[in-house]
Amino acid sequence: MKSLRYLNKYLYKYKALLFWGIAFTIISNVFSIAPAPIVRYSFDLIEEAIDIYTIHQGLSAQAAFYTMFAWNVLLYGGLILVLAILRGFFLFLVRQTLIVMSRHIEYDLKNEIYAHYQELPLSFYRRHNTGDLMARISEDVSQVRMYLGPAIMYSLNLFTLCVMVVAYMFMIDAELSFYALLPLPFLSVSIYFVSNVINRQSTDIQKSLSGLSTFVQEAFSGIRVLKAFAREEDSVENFSKESEDYRQKSVRLSLVQALFFPLIVGLVGFSTLLVVYVGGLEVMRGKITNGVIAEFIIYVNMLTWPVTSVGWVTSLVQRAAASQTRINEFLDTHTDIISHKDIVRDIQGEIKFDNVYFTYPDTGIKALKNLSFSIKAGQTLAILGTTGSGKSTIANLLTRMYDVSEGQIIIDEIDIRDYNLTSLRTQTGYVPQDVFLFSETIRNNIAFGTVKIGEENIVEASKKADLYHNIMDFPKQFDTRIGERGISLSGGQKQRLSLARAIVREPKILILDDSLSAVDTNTENIILNNLQEVMKDRTSIIISHRVSSVKLADKIIVLDDGKLVEEGTHEYLMELNGTYRELYDKQLQAEDTLEQKD
Repeated sequence: MKSLRYLNKYLYKYKALLFWGIAFTIISNVFSIAPAPIVRYSFDLIEEAIDIYTIHQGLSAQAAFYTMFAWNVLLYGGLILVLAILRGFFLFLVRQTLIVMSRHIEYDLKNEIYAHYQELPLSFYRRHNTGDLMARISEDVSQVRMYLGPAIMYSLNLFTLCVMVVAYMFMIDAELSFYALLPLPFLSVSIYFVSNVINRQSTDIQKSLSGLSTFVQEAFSGIRVLKAFAREEDSVENFSKESEDYRQKSVRLSLVQALFFPLIVGLVGFSTLLVVYVGGLEVMRGKITNGVIAEFIIYVNMLTWPVTSVGWVTSLVQRAAASQTRINEFLDTHTDIISHKDIVRDIQGEIKFDNVYFTYPDTGIKALKNLSFSIKAGQTLAILGTTGSGKSTIANLLTRMYDVSEGQIIIDEIDIRDYNLTSLRTQTGYVPQDVFLFSETIRNNIAFGTVKIGEENIVEASKKADLYHNIMDFPKQFDTRIGERGISLSGGQKQRLSLARAIVREPKILILDDSLSAVDTNTENIILNNLQEVMKDRTSIIISHRVSSVKLADKIIVLDDGKLVEEGTHEYLMELNGTYRELYDKQLQAEDTLEQKD
């Protein structure tokens, strides 16, 4: 239950609904109990009436007495019907308060978790898979809602009904009440032992479901690869194994519950037998009437569902506790990417790396080692290097997806960690190497990074990215929906759409992280020529493994294993006859070979 204490703030927020839910529960139980004494009076009345009716056999008063008796029975029946209707009305109000409260909290909790997800650093998402994240915000929250709604509602009903019924039973006959309630301690012991089993199995089920969700998500995301390698049957077989594990764990939990509920019902039924036997003895001694036995049987049966629901409620609470523990694990995770001084200002674009070291926290890979370079505002910097040399790491550090392990990154003479994070990122246009597009229209994907943008700006950005003519060839043009992750577009079209999305923001710092790798050389030249106007008076960083991509750069740096090995202009590096010259010659020869083949 410790993990569920986190939800107390929501219960306090909706305390009005909780208060009225408790009030309506008490009132509904009053109307639930009230018919029992009426039944007792009715039984006693019928018993007395039969005796009196027999005494007046053959007399004229017998008919009058019968009429009066019939009206009394009708009156009692009418009272029971009215009480049942009132109880039903207040039960309706109970659900309209407590269940509605649980839906409100479910809504708030999902929003809180999703908002918290947005604040967590990129390293968090590298450590956790998407299926697990989805399971915690969907399945786990649903389990928690069952605790906040049905579990609380039935627990309140059980507590208030038991207090009222038991107190009234002891007021009528203490001895009979003792025997009627005798099986309840055995019920409590059963719940104590079984709840531990339910808790353990519920936790295993949630973990299994999370793994199953992850498997399905990865299978659907990688459906192209599955089909290309003809691994559909293997995928189905692996899914069956994961699903079988979940099924077996669920069946084991169902077995525990299947044994648990009949045990509870049996103990409650035993109470009824004790009431009839002990009550019959007391009737024979003249201590109570037959109506009292009928009343107690009603009370015992009235307690049947609340007491039976203890097992179900226990299961709900244990599942909710397991789910909330998983949710709390993420909510207790906090980002270390924070602003030290929360500076909000217009960026000019002067960038300086000062003895920067960086090690990825999740893998321990040392990506950058004592890296120092600078670029003036409005200049273009090109970063070259082989795979794994640390090029993309620089982009991640400039957008503060990570913070440096040692050293400083300075923008306009201010440490990057002092800038307001939102302000910094809104003034940065980033085209990542791994393009991600949303299942939306082309227009909405281009305008994604801006709050308000005109149609002419979207069109102009698509032209600068050399995408406009492709868009106009689509039947719905800018209103074309591109499918999940842009599945209907080619690799080059995806990259150009991502480039247009960055250009339309008119950023102060533009970062192109190998964003033209999927386009051919001619298209690359067209885009780079179009970007000359975009890069004018704007700090630009072109990250690439192609030498042809860096011809617009004012400065070029070459990385190798996270270290800066060469720095200068194209002409200087060619004369240096080092790594840059070697890359240039190799790629030039490769292009010549391709042209000869064509």
